[in-house]
Amino acid sequence: MSAPSDRPPFTTDEHELLREQVRRFVQTEVIPQADAWERDGEVPRAVLRRMGSLGLLGMRFAAEWGGADADTLASVLFAEELGRSTYGGFTITVLTQTDTATPVIAAVGTAAQKARYLPRIVSGECLAAIAMTEPDAGSDIAHLRGVNADLYVVAARTNAAVKASAGVSLFLVERGTPGFAVGRRLEKMGWRSSDTAELSFTECRLPADALLGEEGGGFAALMRNVQNERLVLSAQALGEAQAALALTLEHVRQRKAFGAPLWDKQVIRQRLALLAARVESARHFVYSVAAMDAASIPCVKQVSMIKALCGELVNDVMDDCLQFHGGTGYMNGTAIERLYRDARVHGIGGGATEVMLDEVAKRL
Repeated sequence: MSAPSDRPPFTTDEHELLREQVRRFVQTEVIPQADAWERDGEVPRAVLRRMGSLGLLGMRFAAEWGGADADTLASVLFAEELGRSTYGGFTITVLTQTDTATPVIAAVGTAAQKARYLPRIVSGECLAAIAMTEPDAGSDIAHLRGVNADLYVVAARTNAAVKASAGVSLFLVERGTPGFAVGRRLEKMGWRSSDTAELSFTECRLPADALLGEEGGGFAALMRNVQNERLVLSAQALGEAQAALALTLEHVRQRKAFGAPLWDKQVIRQRLALLAARVESARHFVYSVAAMDAASIPCVKQVSMIKALCGELVNDVMDDCLQFHGGTGYMNGTAIERLYRDARVHGIGGGATEVMLDEVAKRL
């Protein structure tokens, strides 16, 4: 698959070297094996440890914990390249480790908690997951991943007498804690190599040092990372859209119908051209907003815009690209079929499109 030919705004030579490193890793160590991960429903630990050894799991963490002190642009670039792999389950498994479950530990954890967990998270030895939703409650950010995780960041209500956001605390729960169990594996429409499970707590008692941040401060702690998370998910969606367009361009130039390549049909090439223009526009917007975040410029409105935009755009791209693949695109195991089903969650996870649009509307 060809990569975007131009360099996005605000990136440095160092950022682009990271892009090349991630692209090589995807081509040599992900794509040849990832079909098996889809069938097995999980990404092997060895893959994440390999990423850790290459410094790819700790870019945003401080150097004292083995990280690279990188910025938001690096996270966006990383997610975009992983998204271009066409394996959304692998991508979100990695991004849960790097950008969803663990930044809150670095942000509000005690010195002891950081020393205990962050070096092992950065190396890939400790797999992290986050539990933030219940069957009946739902969540604006709904991640409950980690059949095989070692460490769970769990949001729990600790004070029912106050308003919802003020009554939530975060806890670090390790696998093997008495009273804590990982239940049945949940089957998803997409992201099939990202393991997801129900968690149960029965008379589960935690030591005082399991509290992450302040009591009642869980919601605020999670919100500290939400802009980065939504940008990363948007970049993942754009990477997937780019991959789908590349696959479809190759297909329509080779596939013949009525004696000529599909590319010769004006309606097809013009629809693909417009989709490419929309993707490129959104890509520049993502990198611009990432630069704002890196410079600590308030950007809640812009992040909400881009999350809604990319979540809808990637599904528009997949719909047309699958259509132009015809019957072959409907077959299980094809890249475009996998991209199509994986993309659907982008309008839901990390903040549903409707929630994002309300965030924008509040600020108009």
